[in-house]
Amino acid sequence: MTSLHVVILAAGQGSRMKSAMPKVLHRIAGKPMLHHVIDTARTLGAEGIHGVIGHGADQVKAITPADGVQWALQEQQLGTGHAVAQALPALPDDARVLILYGDVPLTRPETLEALVSQVSEDSLGLLTVTLDNPDGYGRILRNEAGQVTSIVEQKDATEAQKTVTEVNTGILAVSARHLKDWLPQLSNSNAQGEYYLTDIIAIAADRGVGIAVAQPGNEYEVQGVNNRLQLAELERWYQRQEAGRLMTEGATLADPGRVDVRGNLSVGQDVLIDINVVFEGNVSLANDVSIGPNCVIRDATIGRGTHIEANSIVDGAVIGSGAQVGPFARLRPGTKLADSTKVGNFVETKKAEVGEGSKINHLSYVGDATLGRNVNVGAGTITCNYDGVNKYRTVMGDGVFVGSNTALVAPVSLADNVTIGAGSTITRDVGTGELAVARGRQRNINNWERPVKKD
Repeated sequence: MTSLHVVILAAGQGSRMKSAMPKVLHRIAGKPMLHHVIDTARTLGAEGIHGVIGHGADQVKAITPADGVQWALQEQQLGTGHAVAQALPALPDDARVLILYGDVPLTRPETLEALVSQVSEDSLGLLTVTLDNPDGYGRILRNEAGQVTSIVEQKDATEAQKTVTEVNTGILAVSARHLKDWLPQLSNSNAQGEYYLTDIIAIAADRGVGIAVAQPGNEYEVQGVNNRLQLAELERWYQRQEAGRLMTEGATLADPGRVDVRGNLSVGQDVLIDINVVFEGNVSLANDVSIGPNCVIRDATIGRGTHIEANSIVDGAVIGSGAQVGPFARLRPGTKLADSTKVGNFVETKKAEVGEGSKINHLSYVGDATLGRNVNVGAGTITCNYDGVNKYRTVMGDGVFVGSNTALVAPVSLADNVTIGAGSTITRDVGTGELAVARGRQRNINNWERPVKKD
């Protein structure tokens, strides 16, 4: 047996979630639980990934990337054994099969690798966990020699069996040949009237097939989600692990309990992350970066020594070294800030390339624009880039100075060292070194009488 096939059970309704959405699509760290499990299967190098779906099957398929995932439909939910049987026709006879669950999202690949390594024609791997409170779980039964003989579900357990604290996680690894032999032998003569996958353990023991047991490093690895309280508990555990990793890699977190990572975050040395920062997608922070409180950083690369001040949003941006952003700035996708740039308070950029040393300090919108080096954009400036149908670009050369409250009506180009007078509306290109002033002539009216309020 060489190939690994993973069967993910994801057909349950999850009624205790009190949601119209299938349970496995509820999110941990910004990603559906089922996608966590699929990603783990890919990490293990699975040759085949088989999702068994039922309730909300169309929703699950619509939101799940189809690459490498084969779907099997469990029209009636008749138990875990019945669910795995729906995937049997797609499993090669010589495969090792790992059974996972779409609502158990955080099992580490290392734990599962140890389990899969136990699989042969003469043995299977069973993942168990020892709990202080085993209530609700199937109990692992062993003989006097300590060998696993069967699993008894809580509803079918005697009072003596209920005292056992080693419980079944549901996760197991077994050869496809054994599955195809044993699953048709399952019976639904139990309290639930279901076909339990766990019953194959007794069959294996009876056939003399060894049952090798592995356990996770932490019980949260095998914790399933049945309601929103458990979902929140797993979320916090995941974030605690991420916070620990970040601090180990060189970041200082003002409060490890108030940082959320919802994607892939890499950090350099001496990074400082303040409270209530959310990272989404793929984010890279170089050495000496500091992130102020209440920021959202999404799909961004931030260069060495850059400071992101409080309450800023950085989304799809690339920022050079020694830059300053915020507070209350919003960098939208396509923004590229060169080294030593500044985007200040209440500034929004989109598809803006800002050259080295350039500044957009206050209350401005710069979209679809290219700025050269050492440009200064005054407060209240906007690039008028949209005519209601199409977008147009604004280009500013090196050393441009734009006065406050200016409207740059694209397409328009400002050559090097242009100066724009405050309050101008610029609709034509401006040549090198020119001063452009485009505003109504001021009139001062003598003896002006202000209106008075009528009785």
